[in-house]
This record gives sequence, structure tokens and C-alpha cells, in this order.
Amino acid sequence: MPTPSIWDYFAELPDPRRAQGRRHKLVDILAIALCAVLCGADEFTGIEEFGETREAWLRGFLELPHGIPSHDTFGRVFAALDPRAFGRCFMSWVREVASLSEGAIVAIDGKAVRRSYDDASVCPAIELVSAWARENRLTLGQVKVRAGSNEITAVPELLRMLSLRGCVVTTDALNCQKEIAAGVRRRGADYVLALKGNHGRLHERVEQFLSSVREGRTHGFHIGEHTTVEKEHGRIEERYFLQVNAPADLTASSEWADLASVGMCEAVREVEGRASTHRRYYLSSLPVEAVQFSEAVRGHWAVENSCHWVLDVVFREDDSRVRAAHAAENFALLRRLVNNLLQHERSVKRGVKAKRLKAALDENYLLKVLRL
Repeated sequence: MPTPSIWDYFAELPDPRRAQGRRHKLVDILAIALCAVLCGADEFTGIEEFGETREAWLRGFLELPHGIPSHDTFGRVFAALDPRAFGRCFMSWVREVASLSEGAIVAIDGKAVRRSYDDASVCPAIELVSAWARENRLTLGQVKVRAGSNEITAVPELLRMLSLRGCVVTTDALNCQKEIAAGVRRRGADYVLALKGNHGRLHERVEQFLSSVREGRTHGFHIGEHTTVEKEHGRIEERYFLQVNAPADLTASSEWADLASVGMCEAVREVEGRASTHRRYYLSSLPVEAVQFSEAVRGHWAVENSCHWVLDVVFREDDSRVRAAHAAENFALLRRLVNNLLQHERSVKRGVKAKRLKAALDENYLLKVLRL
């Protein structure tokens, strides 16, 4: 049985256009857009330019019955596509190319597309919540935050869409919520949730408890400790991780689903002889195993470094003015699909920016990235 191409996963995507007057196949429009963004295009005019320049090459695997669509056609199609259906196609492809190992860290975090606001229609910039698999270096899925709401309502929806059994899900302090903890456990995964002062007494209780354990004033608990040291660019950062099985007063009420441990990360950073200390606290369903806990904490930061930073700096997402109807959400998913493809292609030991340039210059490499 032949291996399905990336286009096959989008073959069942409903076409939002009226049948009468359709000049271009939907799969052709999506394929040109994907190839163009892979090669450096950041907006619809760039996609049209790519298509016109590479038309002969594109005809090697696309029908293109009426040539290359105009940038207006690309814009209208991306504005009209159902983002949920587009997202389901995206996730079906991800499930095919990515197998999450036992204990894989999945970081969930939100990101605004800053210039997607529309003053004329008083529409704010869209915000998207994504799940990032650290080891696979892939976005697993995304959900748009509903207008007037926040990430807290979007995360449970995203969790229901993902296959997470055996994974460790991490969130920032905003998403340290009982419903989210329960949602993670219902998906067969464990959680490590950052805890800050927005939880008032709970944060204070965990902070006092861990201080007491660390100072030797509290006994009878299973304690895990781990230290890491990183040196780069004149900066030295030492991180001390402490994980302890949760005290009875936190587990007895069962408000936090399967709460098993609480933890802390103390980071001491020294730059040019000046030291600063910062402590973060966590709730977790994991048993005490300090190395695993430290990997989960550090793994969460990967969503910023390997996903959000790349989207902003390499794909210029925050500068994008794509905003009509569903266009911003769909184009954001297209960027994440391209980032996934480039992160997943490991034969070239370079960053995403360099890989985009190579794809633009080398058609054989572009085909390799696309697995065609």
C-alpha cells in the first residue's frame, strides 16, 4: 500500500466555495500555499508570486486546470475555510508522522497573533492555544480562544482533541486550573502545572510546605532533588529542583485530580558577576522522580524557544496582517504545519530559517521536506 502524501490528509476538507464558478481545485490552492510558505512567503501576494514562478514545477504533481490562482483567490479561500475542519486534517497528518513515546512532554501554551486585529470591525487580535511535543518538535494541534474569553476555556477543548495517553502535559500558571488537571487525567496523561500567586492560599501553602521540607523541619515525606548547570554566552544558570509527595491536606479533598506531588524550581542566574534568584512552584500528578520532574519543567520552556520564537522571528507571525474572517486562524495553522515539516526534516543540520532558504533554492530538497 503506497504511503499517503501530505495532500491526502487534506483531500476530505470541505470546500467552502460555491460549485458554480470554481476555477481552481482546493487541493491545488492549499498545496501552492504550503510550498510557498515553506520557501519563505509570508502573505498571499508572495504565495501568488511563488506559484507563477514555479508553475512548471508545480504541474509535476498538481492539475492546475486554470493556472495559478490570484492572491485574492488565496485570501478568499483561507478566509472561508472552516478552521475546525482544517485543524482536523492537520491533526490526522500529525498522528501519522509523530508517535509520542511514554512520558513524552507536551507543553500547552497560548500565543496572540498581534497584528491580526481589525479596527474597522472592532475585532481584537486572535489568540491561539497550541500543544507542542518537545521530543518530536511538533505542534500537535491548536484551538482559537473565543472572543471575550481566555486560554482557560480553550485548553479543555484542545485536550479533548489530542491523543495524550502516557504523556506529561505542562502548562503555565494561567492554566493551573482544576478542570484542566481533570481533563489531562481523563486523557490518560499526567500533568505538571505551574503555580503562582493567582492561587493565593494554595500557592502560599505549597511554598511554606516546601520551605519546611528543605530546611529539615518536616519529615516523613518522599523527597526528590536534582540540580542542573548551564553555561553559555557569559551566563551561568544553576537550577535546583525539589519534588515531594503532596501533603494530606492537599490530596484529601480531591479537588485536584490525582494530585501526587508538589515541586519547586529555584534558578540562580549569574551574569557579569551579578546573581539573581527566582523560584517557581508546581502541582503534579507524577510520583516523586526529580529528574522526570525537572525534564517536564524545562520541557515547557521549549514551546517558547522552538515554536513561538520561530513563528515570530522566522515566519514573522506577529507582523502578519492576514485577518479577514477565518484567514488569520487558518494561516497560523499553515505556519505551524510548515514549521512541523521543517523541524521533522533532520537531514540538514540547520535552523528553520536556513531550511526555508534551502527549500526555496533546491527543488529536490523541497520535495524531500514534503516527502513527495
